[in-house]
Amino acid sequence: MSDIIQQNIGILGGTFNPVHMGHLMLAQNAVELFDLSLLLFVPSAWPPHKDTPDVLSGEHRLAMIDVAIEGDLRFAVSDVEIRRGGTSYSVDTVREIQALYPDAHVEFIIGSDSLPELHMWKDVYELLSLCEFKTVERPTCRAKSLTPDSLDLKPAWATKLLDNLVTGHMVDISSSDIRYRIAEGMSVRYLVHPAVEMYIAEHSLYT
Repeated sequence: MSDIIQQNIGILGGTFNPVHMGHLMLAQNAVELFDLSLLLFVPSAWPPHKDTPDVLSGEHRLAMIDVAIEGDLRFAVSDVEIRRGGTSYSVDTVREIQALYPDAHVEFIIGSDSLPELHMWKDVYELLSLCEFKTVERPTCRAKSLTPDSLDLKPAWATKLLDNLVTGHMVDISSSDIRYRIAEGMSVRYLVHPAVEMYIAEHSLYT
């Protein structure tokens, strides 16, 4: 009998308003560094810790991810949070993804800037026990600035999270800056995938 190779599924959540090259680079880093079989982009219906009155509809944000990752079999987009509606909680999303991929090992991918906020996430200890968190360093929150005490979590969990922190290609791009540039009539070339730039223009988004 041949050995069964376990599938590693990564979850990359966010508002993706819009998805940009920083998100795509983070996703590529995660696939390569964590040996993922598949990475799922999971746009939120409504993020619980962000004041984002200008969030586009789920339909537009899903469509922009679709065109950005088209043809890349390492990536897929999931509408589980958009379909569920309301405030998006990661603990609920992980349960749904695990039900869809019952034989897979689920890993939750975050940037290092999310680590200091993790203690505020709903049912955080249940979430940490449901899946494995993997963190990629971001230029806005360098690894050397993080200590177990700074995460405000139980010491064992804080240490484990920092042990799972890696450095990849760091790209300092923000969706808010992209929205500002579009509103001001400035170029977003090289900040978003060309297909996303075209989609934004065709639908007159963020103007």
